Amino acid sequence: MIPDVKLNSLAASRRLQDIIKRTPLNYNKNLSEKYGAEIYLKREDQQLVRSYKLRGAYNMISQLNAEKLANGVVCASAGNHAQGVAYTCQKLDTLGVIFMPVITPRQKVRQTEMFGAGKIKIILTGDTVDDCLKEALAYAETNGMTFIPPFDDYSVIEGQGTVGVEILEEIPDVDTVILPVGGGGLLAGVGHYLKSINPAIEIIGVEPEGAPSMVKALEADQPVTLDHINQFVDGAAVRRAGTLTFPMCKAVLNLMLLVPEGKVCTSILTLYNEDAIVAEPAGALSVAALDLVADQIKAKKIVCIISGGNNDIERMQEIKELSLLYEGLKHYFIIRFPQRPGGLKMFVNDVLGPDDDITRFEFIKKTQRERGPALVGIELKHVEDYPKLLKRMDDLKFDYKPLNGDQTLFEYLV
Repeated sequence: MIPDVKLNSLAASRRLQDIIKRTPLNYNKNLSEKYGAEIYLKREDQQLVRSYKLRGAYNMISQLNAEKLANGVVCASAGNHAQGVAYTCQKLDTLGVIFMPVITPRQKVRQTEMFGAGKIKIILTGDTVDDCLKEALAYAETNGMTFIPPFDDYSVIEGQGTVGVEILEEIPDVDTVILPVGGGGLLAGVGHYLKSINPAIEIIGVEPEGAPSMVKALEADQPVTLDHINQFVDGAAVRRAGTLTFPMCKAVLNLMLLVPEGKVCTSILTLYNEDAIVAEPAGALSVAALDLVADQIKAKKIVCIISGGNNDIERMQEIKELSLLYEGLKHYFIIRFPQRPGGLKMFVNDVLGPDDDITRFEFIKKTQRERGPALVGIELKHVEDYPKLLKRMDDLKFDYKPLNGDQTLFEYLV
């Protein structure tokens, strides 16, 4: 049952019609053929600020009264929400103060400055968004300004729900909508609107495996604060689901999934290589989840929301690496080579297969008398080549230790 919350995403859609871009809802031939379904991608990566966050930010700020607008607004964000607030401040000619972590990539800071066009002030503070949040809330209270939360506000949720309005206007007979989940604003807004129109529509939420705040909230039947999260999928990596969003998400969800970060990376690369789509990690979550629901989506009309495209090009090498590790095509070893002439040559000639490639090689330590073990990274062309590689090392009596399955050693050495 949908909670009795007064949301009007249709009104929000009218409010936003001259502000946002109505993003494409594209049929994807590659995914449709692969999964035997009719799969469409809702391209919020093509939004004006390259994510859906503008919808909620503008919907909330534009409804503030004249006094609050004159006093200005405050937010804490390292990315998409900051850019949505900045763009809104420029459009509404109001002052915005945006708190961002000191470690925020310069590219994201520049983007936020660009969208704000002189109407915002950026304050870099702390190492995490949680640090920024404390500073932002205190600043807003001290200066009589309005804090704009990234997801836990009904006006923000209502604005995010306009994505659902556009989906139903173009595909009224959609069967399933798959979307990423962080704090739950997009899920709550889109799910609330879709279910209010057609309760039979399936809503599937997707979180990164390393930041399961909504999954844990559902298990506990209330939001819980996670002690530690993997922040790689930064657009969906939050420690705690929203207080307002959680009951709404619980009411509309048909299924909640967790996807490994490595699989997300594989989906980013596939979307880029096959469809020229530049998706950020959170933006690729919905597509990354398709393998997990392949059987239940056959012959159905599916919409995957590509929530954003703010992906720093400098991350691509890391994305490729994580994808290869997840796919079983990249392996690291500590190898102690035989202390005799030709040991390394034997490894290259007799251990490596014809398609295997050494991508990293460094001696961990050495003494004056002998070399120590080496850290060796090997990339394979086929996953089935791995056991053959191990057998050749065993047959030739190489002393080795695989690192991929030893998280402590892997993080320390690799």
